[in-house]
Amino acid sequence: MLRYLYADQLHHHPELAHAMFRDRADQFQTRLGWDVSVNQNGEEQDQYDELNPLYVIWEEPNGGHGGSMRFLPTTGPVMVNDIFGHLTGGSPICSPLIWECTRFCLARGTSSNVAAALMLGGGEIMTGFGIQHFAGVFDERMVRIYKAIGSSPEILGSEGEGRDRISVGLWEYSSQAQARVASRAGVSAELSRLWFARDIGGSARNRFALTG
Repeated sequence: MLRYLYADQLHHHPELAHAMFRDRADQFQTRLGWDVSVNQNGEEQDQYDELNPLYVIWEEPNGGHGGSMRFLPTTGPVMVNDIFGHLTGGSPICSPLIWECTRFCLARGTSSNVAAALMLGGGEIMTGFGIQHFAGVFDERMVRIYKAIGSSPEILGSEGEGRDRISVGLWEYSSQAQARVASRAGVSAELSRLWFARDIGGSARNRFALTG
C-alpha cells in the first residue's frame, strides 16, 4: 500500500524509514555509482531530507520498503534550481503550483507494479494539493520506466550522452494518464484515494505553507 509521510513523521515508522534510506543508498551509490552521502547506518540522505519533505512510500505487506519518492515545493530550496538550474536556461522553477519530485527509488526485487503505484501517488498529491506540475531530475534509464508506466515528462533540458545523460523534466496531471498509471499499478482509483485521505486527510492540508 501507499503511505504519505512527512519527514517529521518518519520516527513513527522507524523500520520503514530505515529501509527507505538504506535502499536509496543501494540504488544510488551501489548500483548507479552516484556520488552521494551514506551514513554509518548505511542510509543515503542529503540536505533536502532535512527540509521536512513529503515522502510517498510503497509499504510491502510485511512492512518493508518497496519504493519511494520525495516531494518539496519549488518555492524553497530544491535540487532542480540549486544543482541543475543550468539545464533550464538559468531561470529558476519557482511556483506554489510546482513541486519537485526526487529520489525515485525502487528496492531490489520489488514487484513490477511498484513504480506505477508511486506515480499514482504523485497524481494523488497533484489533485489533493492543487498542484499543476512536478519538476524532477532523472537519468536516461528512467526514460524507459516512465514510458512503460504511461507518465512521461516534458524534457526541459539535458546534458551528457548515452547512459550518463541527465535531464530535467516537467510532469502535468491528466485524468487519462492517471487512469493508465492506476491500471499499470493494479490499484483502483477508490483505493488510491482512500490511502491518500488516510494519511493526509480529505482537505489535503499543505504543511509546507505552515513550515516554509
